Amino acid sequence: MTAARDVAIRARDLTIGWGNFVLLDRIAFDIARGDICAILGGSGCGKSTLMRHLIGLEHPKGGTIEIQGAPPGTVREGRPPFGVMFQSGALFGSMSLLENIDLALARWTDLERPARRAVALSRLELVALGGFEHHQPAEISGGMKKRAAIARALALDPSLLFLDEPSAGLDPISAVELDELLITLNETLGVTIVIVTHELASIFKVAHDCIMLDKKSRGIIARGNPRTLRDESDDRFVHAFFNREAMGE
Repeated sequence: MTAARDVAIRARDLTIGWGNFVLLDRIAFDIARGDICAILGGSGCGKSTLMRHLIGLEHPKGGTIEIQGAPPGTVREGRPPFGVMFQSGALFGSMSLLENIDLALARWTDLERPARRAVALSRLELVALGGFEHHQPAEISGGMKKRAAIARALALDPSLLFLDEPSAGLDPISAVELDELLITLNETLGVTIVIVTHELASIFKVAHDCIMLDKKSRGIIARGNPRTLRDESDDRFVHAFFNREAMGE
């Protein structure tokens, strides 16, 4: 496991489920600071459910989660320690992009309106949406909505970002542009990024590390650099998944 000072997320004996049903059983992992880590696996394996537990929207049946040394949902220095981009973007449709970002700043900071506006504009510039601050979500493309949602997730200057299916529904060009944005944010800001995804092209392009969940075993079937797993794994299912091959008989 990674040294404590270098860990952004730590899970131990984590069991996730409802009632008598267990989705993930006593899994353990660390995610290192500064990494881009993909959570992946087949349909129904628990990718998005795991992310909801990591950000504190749901509580595990057992085990522990630490986000930068504290339980999920802990507020430090008057603000959450991470930002989240949900799959749909979850932007408020009746508000401009600037107003969407300002919501987080108004809630969690003591900044006056002019200062909040300056921060919001800088976040939009960061994701190549400068000049679109007065547009509403319905007036921009799907890829732009995803970038606006990332700008909002960055509003409080977090050191950790969670992204749920960021490339879902995007055309190939928009998906590549989003991948490049994530790499830039990671390299220039040093932000740790956790991505829930099944898009192999994005995984191979951006991820340093991955956690592959398995529905049958209710656990982690593979862990490591996705390109290494693609080329070297001797597990039949893992090899087929990363190489887009049919399992056959």
